[in-house]
This record gives sequence, C-alpha cells and structure tokens, in this order.
Amino acid sequence: MSQSQTPKKTVPRPPSKLKHYLTAAIILILLVLSYQRTGSSIMDLFNNRDQMGSLIVDMFPPDWAYFKDIIEPMLETIRMAVIGTTFGAIISIPVILLCANNVNRIPWISYPARFVLNLIRTIPELLLAAIFVAIFGLGMIPGIFALTIFSVGIIAKLTYESVEGIDKGPLEAMTAVGANKFQWIAFSIIPQAAAYFVSYVLYTFEVNIRAAAILGLVGAGGIGLYYDSNLGFFNYPRVNTLIIATLVVVLIIDFVSNKLREKLL
Repeated sequence: MSQSQTPKKTVPRPPSKLKHYLTAAIILILLVLSYQRTGSSIMDLFNNRDQMGSLIVDMFPPDWAYFKDIIEPMLETIRMAVIGTTFGAIISIPVILLCANNVNRIPWISYPARFVLNLIRTIPELLLAAIFVAIFGLGMIPGIFALTIFSVGIIAKLTYESVEGIDKGPLEAMTAVGANKFQWIAFSIIPQAAAYFVSYVLYTFEVNIRAAAILGLVGAGGIGLYYDSNLGFFNYPRVNTLIIATLVVVLIIDFVSNKLREKLL
C-alpha cells in the first residue's frame, strides 16, 4: 500500500539584499542632490543660533493682557473652519460617488472627476484665499470659500479610496435582488463608508483650524490678521500669546476629534 505523497510547501524567498542596497543608494542620491540644489546649509543653522535664541527670549513673557482682544478673532477662525468643513463635506458626497470605481463604472465620468479633484488638491489654501479675497474683498467669506474647496480635496480623496476598498459582498447581494442604483448606494455603500466619511470630516476640521489661523495673512479674516499685524510691528510677546491661544484651541479640538474617531472606527 503506497503512501500518498504530501505536496511540498514552497518557502517564500527572502528579499534580495541587492534590492535593499539599491533602494538605499537611490534615496541617498536624491537627498544629496536635493540638499545641493536647494542651497541648504546646516552650518547656517548653527551660525544663526544666537539670533534664534534672542527671538525666543523676546517672545517671553507673553502679553497675557492681550488675550481678551483675540477671543473674538479666535472664535471667528473656528466659525470659518466649521462652515468651510461642513460645506466641503456636503459637496464631497457626489464627488465621492463620481470618483469611486466600484460605484461609477463610466470612465469618461470618473477620470475627469478625479482630475478635477487632483487639481483642487494641488492649489494651496493660501492661494485659494488670495484669489477669493481679490473677488470678494477682505473678510470671512474668502476664507470660508477657500476652506470649503480645500475640504473637498481632502474628504473626497480619502473617502472615495475607502469606498473602493469596502466589502463587495453586500454590493453583489443588492445587485442579485434587483436593487436600483439609489438603493444600492443607500443600503450597501453608505453603511460601510459612513464611519470613514465622518472620521475624515473630523480630521479635515482639525486641519482647517490650523489653516484658518493663517488665512488672515492674505486678508481672509480670522486670527491670521493679528499674526500679520503683530509680526509686522515686531511685537513678539503678543505673537507668543497668539501662538499659545491657537495651540490650546488646536489641542482641545484634536483631543475631542480623536475620541470621536475612536468611537466610530
């Protein structure tokens, strides 16, 4: 009686050391070339250490009496971030559905939608704010428009990639029972992607708080106007107060946002 032969297990080959060496060499060459082309100099950092130290000394102690004057601009910055993120999240929903390959299978629609999304993500928020300041004038409106477009770029990009990676089982089941496109999206896509969408909206809100704080440098409202004016007059104690106030707000929002994301995912 012959014994059945057991198939031999194939052991995966370890990655070649040559591949690692080549990768490390390419990265090193890119770093060296970038360092040379940008004209960077580590010695400049050490040579100017006294000037950096004197600047830090000038910022202390902070002008705590100035804090009451920046409460309203800080609230204005938060309002800009809230409105911009909300509008961006709403606009992102149809963009996500147009970009995701497992939802929209029409290439001549999905690829142009992705191109527009990439174009939006290419333009910095400061440039967007400067453009809208030229159109609408100084104030919060240009900042809100800039943050809205900036939010669409982040939320739509991250969410449509998550939608493309969801479980295909519910999608196939809905197709098998003859569900139409709206039912297919409502009962298959949204339940699986909703947690990711909300998580990315919260993350974008955190980013927008930081972005909104500097949009005032181009006249788009918020606390950035106070940064610009105090830096222009070399009033470093007040600049330090602005930095501390912004840091406190960012840390609080970051803590709350992280807790909410932990509940969702």
